[in-house]
Parts: sequence; structure tokens; C-alpha cells
Amino acid sequence: MLHRIKKVNDLNQDKWIGVGGGFEQDESPEECLLREVKEETGLTLTRWRYRAIITFVSDKWETEYMHLFTADQYTGDLIDCDEGVLEWVDKTSVLNLPIWEGDKLFFRLIAGDSPFFSMKLRYEGDKLVYAALNGAPLPPFTAQKEY
Repeated sequence: MLHRIKKVNDLNQDKWIGVGGGFEQDESPEECLLREVKEETGLTLTRWRYRAIITFVSDKWETEYMHLFTADQYTGDLIDCDEGVLEWVDKTSVLNLPIWEGDKLFFRLIAGDSPFFSMKLRYEGDKLVYAALNGAPLPPFTAQKEY
């Protein structure tokens, strides 16, 4: 996990997130994964799994689409990351870290070995106001109208 404490004006300031970043020209999600992990961690992934696509909607930033992968094999050694502090975190401790509320939803799904899924998360500021899994609103968001 990456503890985001180094960047100025960081949307993720003080939160723990996975590593990753934006696509470069003509990259596939897998190519982007391998490049971003190498750049941010120094590690070369040798086995990974494509788990989900997450749509983040906010009243404060542009919509983002995250391709979510997990990995369990790699080569190399961790390097210093200019975006935050990298730290191995036990899977059972992740939900106790300061992470986005929506992240807790998809971390639970991947911990339960859910099949590939699509999730939509809408924020107003830092508050999660809507969540849907595979197009169906999740409780307590089932009574809210999607707009």
C-alpha cells in the first residue's frame, strides 16, 4: 500500500491507496499496470489478475476510471516512491487504515475472491454518497436516485 504523504495539494493526502496512475499513449490496462508498478515500487510483477473496473464520480474532480488488479508474484526490491511511503500491509489490516469509504467496498469484494466486477462510486467532497455494483445500487444507496 502507498501512504500518500509526499505530494503537495494531493487529493489522496494522508490516505492509503494502491499504486497506479494514468495511461500513456496506446497502453493497455495491463501495460499501464506493469509500468506504473515498476515506476512507483521498483517491482516487476510476474503474476497478476484483472479484478474490476471502478468509476469514480465527484463534485470536485473529473470522472476517473480505475482498472483494479491484484498481484501475488513479483521480482525486485522496493524503492523510495516520490508520491508517498510504500509499506507492506497485512490484508486483514487494510480496512483499519485511513482509506476512502468506497475503497472499503471493493477491498471487501476482492478479499472475498469476487469474480470480475464493475463498481460506481460517487463522492461529494470526501463523503461517499452513492455506490453501485454491476449496475445495482448498494445499501444504503438503494433508495437514492442515480442521476
